[in-house]
Amino acid sequence: MLTYKKIIVAGLAALALALALYPQSLMTAEQARTLGLVLVTLSLWATSLVPAYLASLIFIAFALLFKLAPPAVVFSGFHSSAMWLVFSGFLIAAGVRKAGLSERIGSALTARISHNFTLLISGIFAVAVVLAFIMPSSLGRFFLLWPIALALAEKLGFAGGSNGRAAVSLATVFACHMPGFALLPSNVPNLILAGAAQTIYGVDFTYARYMALHFPILGLLKSLIIIALILRFFPDTPQPLAAGERQNQNAKPLDWRQWYVIAVLVITLAFWMTDTFHGINPAWIGICASIALLMPGLGPVGPEDFDKNVNFGVFLFIAGFLAVGAVVNATGLGIVIAHGMEHVLPLSPGRDFVNFLSLSLMGFVVGIISILPGVPAVLTPMASELSALTGLSLTSVLMTQVIGFSTILFPYQSAPLMVGMQVTEQPVGNMMKVLFPLTLITAFILVPLDFLWWRLLGVI
Repeated sequence: MLTYKKIIVAGLAALALALALYPQSLMTAEQARTLGLVLVTLSLWATSLVPAYLASLIFIAFALLFKLAPPAVVFSGFHSSAMWLVFSGFLIAAGVRKAGLSERIGSALTARISHNFTLLISGIFAVAVVLAFIMPSSLGRFFLLWPIALALAEKLGFAGGSNGRAAVSLATVFACHMPGFALLPSNVPNLILAGAAQTIYGVDFTYARYMALHFPILGLLKSLIIIALILRFFPDTPQPLAAGERQNQNAKPLDWRQWYVIAVLVITLAFWMTDTFHGINPAWIGICASIALLMPGLGPVGPEDFDKNVNFGVFLFIAGFLAVGAVVNATGLGIVIAHGMEHVLPLSPGRDFVNFLSLSLMGFVVGIISILPGVPAVLTPMASELSALTGLSLTSVLMTQVIGFSTILFPYQSAPLMVGMQVTEQPVGNMMKVLFPLTLITAFILVPLDFLWWRLLGVI
């Protein structure tokens, strides 16, 4: 029986074949084949017609068979820091859960927020936003917060498949990722943009300036809108523990293993918070934390826990996700798409609002094809040209990318969203219930507000 998912994938597969056989004049044959393969892969991720890891393997296999990029580029995801950050995240989450810390923290929080579902979802966002100021990675924040949020959901009676479990899951995933776009070191695309701007143009973004420009609208206001959407589509009523049961849960003192895990987490957080001083990649810090948690006789994560908690399907998805961006950049497909939009969009000096909308749209569309980290990689080298076309300052043009890559229509665009979706076992449909209206609200309300805010700050 045909479903809309199969129809979408079949249609894009037919388009991919047409592009491979009859490449358009705007792109080379290699770029046309890459575009076709990317569209099929993205459709498989977006529809979940097959598991995400299988879609990744399909992309990797065909990219190698058709020689779209060298093997070193196709397999670059396997030796990326993102891969190892996910690995360490699984083990940190397993350690927190295995030591019983997630249950203790969940029990302690139950007494304070169990009476109000709105307070519960808002509290998860508040904690994640605070973590965004001190932790440089969306995935790191997610793996630290998720076992606590899961224990809290179970304490409040939210079984798998319930609205309450979906709300807590989605709140954790979105809260650990979306506000981070408004804080310079808190998401990968931000860092790529800052590094490329400094390397190519000598433009340095300061933490305070970046935050002042983006956090009020893209960080704070967008978080409040996501909270409202989650509460609207996934309403539920918590079932708090009885007072006696809750007291018994927290009456016992922490044992030595729990103190050991706390010490590992504190040291790990300290190194993550100070990475600008020592320069150690957060992923390598995570690997050291994983070793401490796996250490026989000390760490709570044993061999059987390792096999149970490390999800290799997620690793394969991440490898494919990163491969898509790497192959698109290696073939120059992203630049072709961006230059094509440059000729279509109404870019001209003196039309600041139209230019602002057009540049934001360009970042959004490039992010759909080349994945979010690909946006600054593709558009930053074009920023000087776009500045001349629009009459906007170079800094303004660079900063419009943030609006583009922070507007996410499909989960596959963002590794943290896809990893979070799989770890929390939420279907694509649940995530789209938030992403689709959020994209519309961003386009028609937040982007115009952003323009007014930038004008107030004198950036435009």
